[in-house]
Amino acid sequence: MLKRWIKNRTTRFFFSFLMALLLGFLLLNALFPLPKIKPFSTIITDSKGQIVHVFLSKDDKWRLFTELSEINPTLRKAIIAKEDRYFYYHLGINPLAIARALVNNILKQKRTSGASTITMQVARLLEPKRRTYGNKIVELFRATQLECHYSKAEILQLYLNLVPYGGNVEGVKSAAMLYFDKLPQNLSLAEVVTLVVVPNRPNTFKINQNNTKLFAERQRWLNYFLSQNTFDKTDILDALQEPMRCLRRELPRFAPHFAIRQKNEHPNQPIIKTSLDLNKQKTIERLTKNYIANLYIKNIRNAAVLVINNQTSQIEAYIGSADFQNRSDGGQVDGIRALRSPGSTLKPLVYGLAMDKGFITPKTTVADVPVNYFGYEPVNFNQQFNGNVSVEFALANSLNIPAVKILEQITLDTLFKAMQKIGFKNVLKNKKTMGLSVALGGCSVTLEDMTWLYWAFANGGKTSNDDILSEESTFLLTQILTQLTRPELPSQWQNAINMPKIAWKTGTSYGRKDAWSIGYNRQYTIGVWIGNFSGQGVAELTGATVAAPLLFQIFNAIDLNTTQEAFEMPKNLDFRLVCAETGQIPNDFCHNQVMDYYIPTVSSNKLCEHLEMHSVSADSSISFCTNCQPENGFKKKYYPNYSPQMLHYFNEYHLPYQKIPTHNPNCDRIFAQNAPEITSPLQNKTYFVDVTDSLQLLLQCNAANDVEKVFWYIDNQFYKQANVTQKIFFTPKSGIITITCVDDKGRKSSLKTTTQNVNF
Repeated sequence: MLKRWIKNRTTRFFFSFLMALLLGFLLLNALFPLPKIKPFSTIITDSKGQIVHVFLSKDDKWRLFTELSEINPTLRKAIIAKEDRYFYYHLGINPLAIARALVNNILKQKRTSGASTITMQVARLLEPKRRTYGNKIVELFRATQLECHYSKAEILQLYLNLVPYGGNVEGVKSAAMLYFDKLPQNLSLAEVVTLVVVPNRPNTFKINQNNTKLFAERQRWLNYFLSQNTFDKTDILDALQEPMRCLRRELPRFAPHFAIRQKNEHPNQPIIKTSLDLNKQKTIERLTKNYIANLYIKNIRNAAVLVINNQTSQIEAYIGSADFQNRSDGGQVDGIRALRSPGSTLKPLVYGLAMDKGFITPKTTVADVPVNYFGYEPVNFNQQFNGNVSVEFALANSLNIPAVKILEQITLDTLFKAMQKIGFKNVLKNKKTMGLSVALGGCSVTLEDMTWLYWAFANGGKTSNDDILSEESTFLLTQILTQLTRPELPSQWQNAINMPKIAWKTGTSYGRKDAWSIGYNRQYTIGVWIGNFSGQGVAELTGATVAAPLLFQIFNAIDLNTTQEAFEMPKNLDFRLVCAETGQIPNDFCHNQVMDYYIPTVSSNKLCEHLEMHSVSADSSISFCTNCQPENGFKKKYYPNYSPQMLHYFNEYHLPYQKIPTHNPNCDRIFAQNAPEITSPLQNKTYFVDVTDSLQLLLQCNAANDVEKVFWYIDNQFYKQANVTQKIFFTPKSGIITITCVDDKGRKSSLKTTTQNVNF
């Protein structure tokens, strides 16, 4: 009975002691949690795991995070064999090693050997303290904590991430990259052992400074591993013969703008894995820097390039400026996100939206003649007019006036809704202040916005979340933008055998401050911007002559001679014959017909009206309406059905055209249609007139083909008779004025405008 009581008492005491220890540990663990792991350097990697860019940690250390997959068996075995042979068999503390070290230290009255396990070393690295017996007890507690919170693999990973290598270098990955230019998993056995022996005495074996001592220590440990059969004998003998190649190197600093952006977007992530292709990035960085260097003589100093892989929808190259280190020219500005005027690069979107609304097809004609939209008068880049042109000609030649006309037809709201799907934030933010000039670059966009827009063209009009255009209209845009006979094609590429087959568009902003060239094929979409971050314009800066050559160089560098398939024609797209004069469905009088694409059930089926039948006298001197047409002595004849804008253009520039004969002067019919269109002054506008300068307002109109004379009235009082194209001026009174124009057929139109006399 006594023995049983003693035994039970001993058992109870033992379990009570264990419970007390456990509760005490849990209490201490709650009161004194593990120190936070030190901040790591930020590593940016490309799609293949190659390091693109490395940043110092927040405490200015090169402390690169080593992933578990980077700790290969050789590195793991070498560390454990040298530092802690029983690493996998203890709970952070090796009692036998502690006892041995304690006895030796007491007998010899000095510290002759340590008892620190890898776990204890991690505790010391996380919370550095002076080496005292009291701090040793804290270290033992921390080691136990670590074993409770982390797996053995994670503890080993922590150790390899924190071991010192002298100066501001910490962690095996940092040392491997800085001194061997390799990732840890790619180190040779000799290199592994070199890095294993340094942390115990990082100042004695300082890499690149004490290489002779380091080499001797490496050889000593290799021979020790040979004696212990730690590694294959042949591998160790080879390692013993390997020369020491430790040199301090620079860590990769490619794609700086991209890297900074990624770091800011993922501030607490030690390794940021991206879609970048480092090889392409290096190539395009070099091309861009060299290209801009040759433009310095023209005072063109910067560029930005964005490359998107259309197959993966990922960014593969990101060049924010020609030279990040060039501070004098704003090299650290990220040109991919800088707000700039897009010039003509938005035009394809305008045309594509009009195709989807059924307003136009490639052969539809648009009048490229002077036009006035409430005071806004767009002009073409070359200051010339072309009369009636086809849509494909207008887009391929980047004509301004047709683009504005088409935008006015589809409405700004339609354009803004499409831009919203891509993410043109600045345009949408300021859309209330914008007008039709948006089609010509009258807004601020980024190269990122524009390149993703063209990526959508390459993707059949689809964005990641929505459709901005149909497959049919994007195919038609691609066909037009792929034309190799376009006038802005760089001359040196005109006859290039291996020239990439791409759809591309150029743009030049007002004042020649921005040059753009954006292109795409099945594989890539590439956006190029060239200019000065200072905003300084340069006379030679145009998209065609400056930006396009770099675009082609980049395509040739990354996509030369590829066998990419052409874009396939969508099933819901067909051909039809149209009138060559208008691009509309042929009428009986349309003898000149051409083949055109169209989108069934969408494209307009309007019959052509480029001619209209008139009854004229036998000698074609006068025309008759149905009211005055004689019973005989007349004939039917077709005449061109020109718009008032075209007629004004012909008359203004003295161009010959076929006129409808003057209407029968004896006819008393008043016509209701085709009244004159007053183009100046403008409806409901206020004009400020300097009373001291006798300024006058212009009276001008567009009239129908059969009009010779017009009659002007001011506040219902006759003012003056004039020829259709004649410019008439008058001195206005202050207040609201009614302007009326009557043509020689009796047709009239009126508007109200306001003038205000001021003394400037």
